[in-house]
Amino acid sequence: MLGKLENVLLGLGAVAVLALGLMISANVAARALFDTALPDTVTFVREMMVAAILFPLAAATAARAHVAVEFVTNWFGPRTRSWLIVMGSVIGMLALTPLLFAGWREFSSNWTSGGFFYGDLNLPKWPGRLLFLIGIAACWIRLAELAIRDTRTILSGGIVPTNSDEQDTA
Repeated sequence: MLGKLENVLLGLGAVAVLALGLMISANVAARALFDTALPDTVTFVREMMVAAILFPLAAATAARAHVAVEFVTNWFGPRTRSWLIVMGSVIGMLALTPLLFAGWREFSSNWTSGGFFYGDLNLPKWPGRLLFLIGIAACWIRLAELAIRDTRTILSGGIVPTNSDEQDTA
């Protein structure tokens, strides 16, 4: 179930990147050809960047595709490295928890107050806040799942594969 959600979010992130490219290109063309800009392009771009960046985050976490500096951890044995991976997941959850809380507060505040951006279209603020909340929540849930799964693997005598281990075997 979580994998399906991550694939949907990954696809939506890709659609957001394409939409960003189209919107920026259309805005540049409108300025060059018609000496006018599309209304509220800056607001649209700013809000879609949230989806483009945060929606793929859970899928990247599931693939263990984050940037990792392993020159220190490679000195440790596989079991110690496995516990460090679990610790990294827990620290990631701790780091995302305030963002999750702040995202919820911001979303609920804008939802109830009806906050909007001043511009030609008076766009509501809550959709971008909801996109942020969904992206951070999906990543937090994936980190929790990885921490639990990796802990079970270690306690059953296994080793948690690192991204470099998976690349070596591929």
